[in-house]
Amino acid sequence: MEKILCAAQGNLGTRITFQFQERYNFHHGMSGAGGAIRVERARKPRATHGFKLNRQNIKQRVRVPLKAAAETEAHVHTISKDPMLANYVPVYVMLPLGVVTNDNVLEDRARLERQLKELHAAGVDGVMVDVWWGIVESKGPQRYDWSAYRTLFQMVQDCRLKLQVIMSFHQCGGNVGDSILIPLPKWVLEVGKLDPDIFYTNYKGIRSKEYLSLGVDNQPLFHGRTAIELYTDYMQSFSDNMEDFLESELMIDIEVGLGPAGELRYPSYTTNLGWVFPGIGEFQCYDKYLKADFKEAASKVGHPEWGLPDNAGESNDVPESTEFFKSGGTYQTEKGNFFLTWYSNKLLTHGDAILDEANNVFRGCKVKLAAKVAGIHWWYKTESHAAELTSGYYNLHHRDGYRPIARMLSRHSAILNFTCLEMTNHEQPDDAQSGVQELVQQVLSGGWMENLEVAGENALARYDREAYNQLILNARPNGINKGGHPKLKMYGVTYLRLSDELMGQRNFNMFKEFVRKLHADQDYCPDPERYFHFTVPMERSKPKIPLEVLLEATKPLEPYPWYKETDMSLSDVTGFLDYIIAIILRIFKLKKIIDPFQKGVEQCMERNGWCICNVMVGAAVVALE
Repeated sequence: MEKILCAAQGNLGTRITFQFQERYNFHHGMSGAGGAIRVERARKPRATHGFKLNRQNIKQRVRVPLKAAAETEAHVHTISKDPMLANYVPVYVMLPLGVVTNDNVLEDRARLERQLKELHAAGVDGVMVDVWWGIVESKGPQRYDWSAYRTLFQMVQDCRLKLQVIMSFHQCGGNVGDSILIPLPKWVLEVGKLDPDIFYTNYKGIRSKEYLSLGVDNQPLFHGRTAIELYTDYMQSFSDNMEDFLESELMIDIEVGLGPAGELRYPSYTTNLGWVFPGIGEFQCYDKYLKADFKEAASKVGHPEWGLPDNAGESNDVPESTEFFKSGGTYQTEKGNFFLTWYSNKLLTHGDAILDEANNVFRGCKVKLAAKVAGIHWWYKTESHAAELTSGYYNLHHRDGYRPIARMLSRHSAILNFTCLEMTNHEQPDDAQSGVQELVQQVLSGGWMENLEVAGENALARYDREAYNQLILNARPNGINKGGHPKLKMYGVTYLRLSDELMGQRNFNMFKEFVRKLHADQDYCPDPERYFHFTVPMERSKPKIPLEVLLEATKPLEPYPWYKETDMSLSDVTGFLDYIIAIILRIFKLKKIIDPFQKGVEQCMERNGWCICNVMVGAAVVALE
């Protein structure tokens, strides 16, 4: 046992001292508690001047000249004394889905403030939050109320955390992990009562109200506005009302919701409509707008007789039980290929159009855009990849369905955010034919091949060592480089999600060690430039990439190689030691002798080296004296 405990030498003492300093010497008071209020303007350490145009309320900010690459590198070398910081992967934590309630007030402000301070003390770099369309514009067209979110943003800033913001144009409720219901704005749903075809529709005519059908992207059905204009006006209002937070560089990226669950996909699998894992899902293109679009597309290629699939089965079927997805089925015919190409291309043009508007809105801001791709890993190891196809990802062994998305994102310099990073193949049921590890490797590799920044998150809440180690592996697939930049490194990892279970003592101790490992065993770094994250003023999107050029990226390429396991793993011993330390801290804190104990830790480290046995016993003696 003594050998096991003493194995913590090398970084434990630094970690203990760092955690003490951050947790117990953090002082920043906040006034008030409770509901949404209008807060003071955020601090502006770097002013950015601009002017507004009356036409469509589009704001154009004056561009700040970009630094030359050589100057940037020289700057980094002067501020980064430790080359290990090049391996640092920042960690963010998703806030609860209902942190702002349906009534547009901040839920349990005092409790949230305590939790944010705990996250900061643990070395977490920032948090992610959904900014719900159904809450902000609930009172009527273009009647926006940002007050609760301004309160939240100020709290995040006061707690010295960064912020990832999601423009959540989807409904909360109906997907795995959705614990509350936040529908689309009521006035939008009223439009849907008169014209239900504004919603995605399956072959049987069942509508999904999670997200507006991309078939109405350019249809002026919403009091004279198109769906894309709804999204654009919302983002413009956000930009106007959060200008001070943007200028203070609180936000590191703005993820633009492009579909259900904020992901660029169709709502092919929805639990509240009866889907059960690992069902193949259903195509969602039977509203009148998409049906008309397909008919026109088929006529242009000389096949007006072609219709949408009527043999793709139901949501919970398996591939081989359907005529469409079985071996030798419709998906392998000329007609099937045409449909799947059309179906997936509509997603590409949908995402491209909305990101183009987002880029125009936030042009000049020192922030990045991001877009999320879903992790449809079930049936990945079958010939047809049925669940991916119904979601809109035309991915087969001879056709890459994800790299075209990455290439589209590259024109907007957007971050590709992927999910299910914590999963391994052996955890999945055999009948799901899952290839989650291969899928993650394929999608991340495709993003890097298209010169994108790639980020990711876990799909399910996990608190165990195996899940954390898999996340770390995917964040640095070829491990760390003690001399500088690793071969591959994710831009950031966002952990799902802040909860009482996460903040429980044992789980949180393990989580803190996970953060430490993603930071490459470095202390929390408040300056992103020191780990080579440079955010420059957003420039206008590059010229539109022709569809045929995007589809050139469907040619499969070998993904980058992955280590079998991470070289910065969490150990069971470390989790146990942190747990014991936390218990001792709690006892000493109750006895109001935490400061002497901390002093004892520091003294005993000097006298006894790094052996945790000597440190803890010696510190206790000093404290109790």
